[in-house]
Amino acid sequence: MTGYPPNRLLAILAPEDLGWLESQLECIQLSQGEVLAEEGEPLQHTYFPQSAVVSLVRTLKDGQVVEMATFGREGLVGLAFEGIPIQSFGRYMVQIPGSALRIDTASLHRASEKRPAIRGMILHYTELLMSLTLRSVACNAVHSVEARAGRWIIATCDRVSRQNIPLTHEFLAEMLGVQRSTVSTILHNFQTRGLIRQGRGSITVVDRTGLQQAACECYGALREKYEKLLPVAGESTRL
Repeated sequence: MTGYPPNRLLAILAPEDLGWLESQLECIQLSQGEVLAEEGEPLQHTYFPQSAVVSLVRTLKDGQVVEMATFGREGLVGLAFEGIPIQSFGRYMVQIPGSALRIDTASLHRASEKRPAIRGMILHYTELLMSLTLRSVACNAVHSVEARAGRWIIATCDRVSRQNIPLTHEFLAEMLGVQRSTVSTILHNFQTRGLIRQGRGSITVVDRTGLQQAACECYGALREKYEKLLPVAGESTRL
């Protein structure tokens, strides 16, 4: 549609359904750290990331930032039904800069009313997001920080379709809800084992298979869920 990597949700739509959206979709570039909505604000636009990755985070009373969900080319940012504006549950912040397709949320709602396939796409993703959120709760409760870090890195690489991502120790620590020193120790261990290579503000996955083995089981489970609910012909099941 734009020469950028396809958004997985839009890719499952038939041409006639996608045609209802194309004229209203605006291709934009999102900058790292850009805030799309603050907590409590109504979501005026829905974003379909292509190469960008967005995190939904919440700042706790002690100042700690916790990631609640991540959105890449496999999904969308912002949901609304029946014309009711949904207030943001947290801060939507751009984690990885890149392209996204943006549409006015009210326009998306009107399209979903007229095209059952578009509404079905949104409902399937809502189910998927709920499954992901519940899985994340369980993951944070029982899996080690090292295993969660491995999953986070692999999933983020999949979302941008490359093995190198801009990532600082501070940012990953915030996303995992741990101290920076903990993340530094984990990444040093990954590098010593030949799984990743660290650069200045970036991480490159060197041994993907090895890193997957170090990651928790949640990565594979989520991939299977995506394949079941959002199958795209001819596309791998990576996020």
